[in-house]
Amino acid sequence: MPVQTPSQTPSQLQIHLVEDETQTLLHWAAAVMQSDDTYFGRGQRLAKRLGAHHRRDGLTEFGFWTPELTADVIQSERTLELEIFTPLEPIQFQQREQTVKFQRDRVPVAQQGEFVWAVVAGVRAGSRDRAGAFYWLRYVDVEQRVHIIRDPLAYSTTYGIFAPAEVYDMRRLQRRRADLAYFRRHAAPKNVPDAEIPRVPAPTNILQIHVSTASPEGTLAGLTQIFQRISDKRAQGELLTPAEDVYSGYDAVQLLPIEPTIEYRREDTNIEHELFAIPHTVEADPKADTAVAPIPVILRKSCTQNWGYDVPILASSATNPAVLGSLRPDEVVDFIATLHTFSQGPIGLIYDLVYGHSDNQGIELLTQQFFKGPNMYGQDLNHQLPQVRAILLEMQRRKVNTGADGIRVDGGQDFRFFNPLSGRVEQDDAYLLAMSDVVQDIQGYRRLLFTIFEDGRPWPEEGWEEKSTYRELVEMKPGSFQWGPLIFAHNTPTVKGFWDRKWRRVCEVIFQGDHWITGCGNHDTVRRGNQIALDADINWNLGQTRPEVLHRAYNNPATLLWVHGFSPGLPMDFLNANVGTPWGFFRNTDDRYGVKVVSEEVGFLDWEIEPAMYTEADAFPRLKALGFQDYDQLRSFAYALRDAMVETDYDLQAVAEICQHCLGPHGEAVACEVPSLEELNQPSLPRFLATLDVPKLKAFAMAFMEDGHDMCNVGRYLGRLDGAASHFGRTLRQFRRRRPWLRENLTGRDRFNRISDDQRIIFYGYRSQPHAEGDRPDEVVLISHMGGEPMTVHPGDWLQLDMGQWQVTLASPGVNVQRDLKDLRAFTLRDGEGVLLEPLAIAQARLAGG
Repeated sequence: MPVQTPSQTPSQLQIHLVEDETQTLLHWAAAVMQSDDTYFGRGQRLAKRLGAHHRRDGLTEFGFWTPELTADVIQSERTLELEIFTPLEPIQFQQREQTVKFQRDRVPVAQQGEFVWAVVAGVRAGSRDRAGAFYWLRYVDVEQRVHIIRDPLAYSTTYGIFAPAEVYDMRRLQRRRADLAYFRRHAAPKNVPDAEIPRVPAPTNILQIHVSTASPEGTLAGLTQIFQRISDKRAQGELLTPAEDVYSGYDAVQLLPIEPTIEYRREDTNIEHELFAIPHTVEADPKADTAVAPIPVILRKSCTQNWGYDVPILASSATNPAVLGSLRPDEVVDFIATLHTFSQGPIGLIYDLVYGHSDNQGIELLTQQFFKGPNMYGQDLNHQLPQVRAILLEMQRRKVNTGADGIRVDGGQDFRFFNPLSGRVEQDDAYLLAMSDVVQDIQGYRRLLFTIFEDGRPWPEEGWEEKSTYRELVEMKPGSFQWGPLIFAHNTPTVKGFWDRKWRRVCEVIFQGDHWITGCGNHDTVRRGNQIALDADINWNLGQTRPEVLHRAYNNPATLLWVHGFSPGLPMDFLNANVGTPWGFFRNTDDRYGVKVVSEEVGFLDWEIEPAMYTEADAFPRLKALGFQDYDQLRSFAYALRDAMVETDYDLQAVAEICQHCLGPHGEAVACEVPSLEELNQPSLPRFLATLDVPKLKAFAMAFMEDGHDMCNVGRYLGRLDGAASHFGRTLRQFRRRRPWLRENLTGRDRFNRISDDQRIIFYGYRSQPHAEGDRPDEVVLISHMGGEPMTVHPGDWLQLDMGQWQVTLASPGVNVQRDLKDLRAFTLRDGEGVLLEPLAIAQARLAGG
């Protein structure tokens, strides 16, 4: 049986079907289908062998679920083939664009009911340094049209979701990972019964990261370098810089989704921007002989920009190539291993998983059985179909087998279905709980993952913000966590009186929030801040400009002291909020809806961008190239565009005409149906607008998206950080890590209350360590000014404590302990300031103990 060896060149590889091994695979699949297991149970067993698996013997198994392939669909069995592309020369993974010659082979497959199987020899598997073969299923219908079926369970999508997937040697990758000792310590070996498999414990705090903006490189490799450098410095006892402080002091990192996202597609042709572009002359003949000369393929490295939540579901088992600088799955494992081997103790990795919906682009990529119908995000997934349910859970299993420690389930309230037995639309809680119980297996070491549910049911029912308890899933799944009420997108701490209005929810956090994710700044809330009306009653104590107000609101020392230093639950911070960078909803994947998305994001210019930032030489280069040399020009046009989109019901042709007519004959702004354009003194801009049409509107939208995304990269701002603020944040996180008991709800002697009137709101409270060992429990006092005018506080009177027995353990930046807090019986705090106090006796005992 011919198998690949390292010495073979691609041209020497004889790729062919191994019939006896294929028959063995068919017999196994038939036995599964004929077993007494449930439809779902059978589906789960079959799903584990779907996709491409490179075996120990050098052969590669392929399996596809193809319910759409009925006898009348395909022309004949001969036209249903596995199409395999093997590169004949090295692929330069760092190169933006290259043309590579490929050997193309078409291999017959065996169809068995709704499944297609094949065992193939000669298929190259990818590794860290070398590309593997690329594959998909291909058939010709009765009208001679070529159709492609892609692998939903791929391990590597090097050139995106529309390209063939890559065969990858996952066994080799797992054997060589640098954190195997970590799994031996923290997971159970195979011989341990399923009922005794351990679950990863909850971390103390979490740092939320958007990979594409979290390092100058915008990749997982860039993050690996940052965390490795911090680890090395901590091991050597070196001081961290402010730029390193903002990443430090966390037990876990949660990545915004890194599954493959939707890609830019046009309605006419895509050959000019496809990531894996086969010339039309090569594809034209469906009967073309594959044994002819090698075919050229244009390879383009993905530069897709997205939050991560616009997923087509296809290949959610893999990683978005846009966040892989090397385009290799090893890069994911390298990052995770760096966290697990961190010098000061392991840092956990949490995946944010999106299985509640698919973008409409998924319809082009997956069989129709995956979908139930349209929703506000795209398509509802058909979790109730047993094989779909099994494949989705298998996607998740393969994803977490990269080494994750936890999962966040996005949009739990979206997992709904119509139950014909009850006649009602119900929540699919069984599926959500099954997600929590997916077993990770790394080289035979198994464990269950720490689980976070985001679930705001009864969303989208009117008034859901106040109706939701945010507790359904933590009560169904003890030990799990759920996003709490103060971390959802509708929270707006930039507005006066916010914390007073949220007092009911604040008290819920205090007395029942032990299994809630807490905090203030995250990807949703900061973006929501951009949508606040410009005439809203803003808390100008937080800053002199809107960007200053917003960044202070979502990284407010007073709020951080309450969340990290006092409150129950599991605090989560957002890296971009820590740094104070701009943030918004940007994606360069839209042709049809790009202008609409931009028209809804114009608040980004008011709330995130200072006019001086626009003048920086490397800021907004694409928009400046269109003629928008001035911030005010851009802002005026953006608001004109927004209003025109609303007035025309998103008719792009009408929008182009309206915006074009906002200019006078000499380029000056004139009154029109939308706000006028001011200071149009650059000759290139009037030329751009005078000939404005739909393609130019789309070009503007793309430039706005990509320039805005670039402005969100933390690398632009790390050198400008306030060292005192960065150090304060890391010290506060260390304070909580030393006091894990703070996660528990307040009970017994604990106190929490507010001083509130029309002018200000102050949070204050006392907590003592429950079940403390020794003579005296740990104790903490919080005084935090949450908004309004300055106030002299009297913690001793409010909490019935002798302030002579207490000392300051941490104060917000700007508060001088020696000057401002020399008398703890009465001192003045301003908006955003706060202190944590501890008993002198405990501080002295800690010092005495080293």
